[in-house]
Amino acid sequence: MNEQVTQDGRRRGGRRERRDIRTRPDHAMLPTLDIRLPLTEPMDAEQIEKIDTASLDILEEVGVVFRDEIALEDWRRAGADVRGERVHLDRHMVKSLISTIPSSITLHARNPEKTVALGGRKSIFVPMTGAPYLRDLEDERRAPTLDDLATFHKLSHMLPAMHSSAHHIVEPMDHPISHRHLRITHSSMLHSDKVFMGMTTSGKNAEDVLDMCAILFGEEYLETHSVVVGNCNGNSPLVWDETMLSAMRAFNRRNQPVLCSPFVLGGANTPASTVPTVAQLNAEALSALAYTQVVRPGCPAIYGHYLSTVSMQSGAPMAGTPEISLMNFMIGQMARHYGVPWRTSNTLGGAKTLDAQAGYESATTLMAVLLSGANYIWHSAGWNEAGMHCSMAKFIVDAEQCAMGYRMAEGLKWDDFDAALSAVRDIGPGGHYLGHPHTQEHFQRAFFMPKMFDNNSYEQWRAEGSKDVTARALETAKSLLASYEQPPIETATDEALRDYVARREREIPAMDALNQEY
Repeated sequence: MNEQVTQDGRRRGGRRERRDIRTRPDHAMLPTLDIRLPLTEPMDAEQIEKIDTASLDILEEVGVVFRDEIALEDWRRAGADVRGERVHLDRHMVKSLISTIPSSITLHARNPEKTVALGGRKSIFVPMTGAPYLRDLEDERRAPTLDDLATFHKLSHMLPAMHSSAHHIVEPMDHPISHRHLRITHSSMLHSDKVFMGMTTSGKNAEDVLDMCAILFGEEYLETHSVVVGNCNGNSPLVWDETMLSAMRAFNRRNQPVLCSPFVLGGANTPASTVPTVAQLNAEALSALAYTQVVRPGCPAIYGHYLSTVSMQSGAPMAGTPEISLMNFMIGQMARHYGVPWRTSNTLGGAKTLDAQAGYESATTLMAVLLSGANYIWHSAGWNEAGMHCSMAKFIVDAEQCAMGYRMAEGLKWDDFDAALSAVRDIGPGGHYLGHPHTQEHFQRAFFMPKMFDNNSYEQWRAEGSKDVTARALETAKSLLASYEQPPIETATDEALRDYVARREREIPAMDALNQEY
């Protein structure tokens, strides 16, 4: 026999140990997703050119407003046609500028084993951010604290399908607005060793984030390595403001990537039609992408957007609609046409709880996002109530859904084809495969087995407490947090980060509303 008896009387290599191995939590992060499925591309080459031409016509003839004196001067020096705040961009200038954007980006984590790549067919999942409320471990909706934010960062660290700890997953309402970016950044760095995002709520806030990144990685390292991602939202239609542009410049100057993201409310700030909406947001994204290269040629940048359609009954943004999926398919084609990485949003929903609406909307979005070939898949866990709250239960379920989507997007695996066909010969007609060596060797990875979904009999479900998916997810969250271990960070580095936060909090007035100087 191959079994050995341990000091506590258990048999090493026996059934119980094999069961323990099967059920032991595995928090190892999934590698960068390499999408191997065929992508959904509804436009032919002529239609891609039609969108490209229409967008460039908008940039030349309508122009884009840059409400920022520094940006206007930058565009004048670059040779653009600047009329007041409106910048008219020659199509050849735009194409020339965006051609210098790298087609792929490697995002370096403080744990090198968790470094990821994006661009081409390579994709990562990033949790949601920006929720002013949360549904907590008791499924109560309330205002978040810094401790709640830390909890989400810990969960992000432990969930295999999450490639990032993002930044302000929820807003820490117990800290002054003018100080939050410091606390948020430190929490992202401290509670996870995955890649993270940086706050872009002003140019000075972005500089603080980058100074903290320099403490964590080294200033010279930032010059040659991407370590943090910022997001800059446009004001559709066709406006970029000083707050976003100043933050964009801060990231560009230190060679860090930003998401250049028009904020689309289809039918409200875009035409009430899918295809023209994409033409407008493509123009908006191109103008920002081009500007990143005016600031620093060759710096990484990501074609971004936030997509929603507006209910013409209530004016509220909607998620999971067919038009959003179609726009994602189109934008994927346009980004690949320009050869730049691109971002989209995932698992969005407008439901107030983790109910069927939340599940349907999120599943529809996830499937479309994967088949569109998005690279930076943001808002991948927790989003509900149109982003007004982050649900801890949905955070867990969404992360598992991303793991399921990851497995699907990997495509077909042929590595055990011959061995499995041999099993067919061994079993023959009328047999079963449960005890066959091939099954014993491969059953754990043969089929994805979701833990959040109940597939037991009704009687067993009743006997185990009749728990719904919310209850199971919250139990899982509590179990994960009970086993959390903070990833190691050098004491001197953490002390330097804490000193920086303390110094900047002394320097920045503790305002309850944003101070434009900070």
